[in-house]
Amino acid sequence: MKWSTPEAASPLPAKGGEAGGSKPAVRAWTGRAPMDRRSRIRGVRCLAAAACLLAGLAWAATSLWQRLEQDGIHDPKNPAIALLQQPAEALAPLPRDTAGNMVRWVAALESGAINPRTNILPETEVRVRDDDIIVAKYGSLPAVKFPHRPHTLWLDCSNCHEHLFKSKAGANRLSMMAILNGEQCGVCHGAVAFPLTECNRCHSVPNASLLRAAPPPR
Repeated sequence: MKWSTPEAASPLPAKGGEAGGSKPAVRAWTGRAPMDRRSRIRGVRCLAAAACLLAGLAWAATSLWQRLEQDGIHDPKNPAIALLQQPAEALAPLPRDTAGNMVRWVAALESGAINPRTNILPETEVRVRDDDIIVAKYGSLPAVKFPHRPHTLWLDCSNCHEHLFKSKAGANRLSMMAILNGEQCGVCHGAVAFPLTECNRCHSVPNASLLRAAPPPR
């Protein structure tokens, strides 16, 4: 710690005089060596750039989701709309996705960012399954891995069985046309879960790896 004279330490001309100029020095107590004028200007510019960047990021985050007044569902003239939470306020803190409603819901669940209620009635049995099912094998695309765990953390088995899918191996004929029409997987994907444009999230298992893992013929 020391007393310093910023004008005397600066290599630039002091205002109204030559380098080290005739202007009376202003003594300042500082905990570090004084910054010259160029350094101070650079510092201000860096702070301004950082502020602009943060403002831009905040604007980008809020612009990912339409305001309720603009979504074509809510009546913007209804004063009660002010009582509702805007999507950006609710969703911006959650893990970001690149498609759909822009939230990685499974990541939000696993990180503890959200903690959905498992059941409403205390007698309801919560059944979480950890097994994966491989379907759509040996086609032109990689096979599909259906992970039970992220689905059963959210949903009871009755959400899918038996009206969407029979709980018996080989009993379901999957159809991309049906899925695109909002049936089977399309009941959720494209609505509340990630959209059907994200093919590689489901078609994620190379067929060659299934051939290698297959048991030898008897």
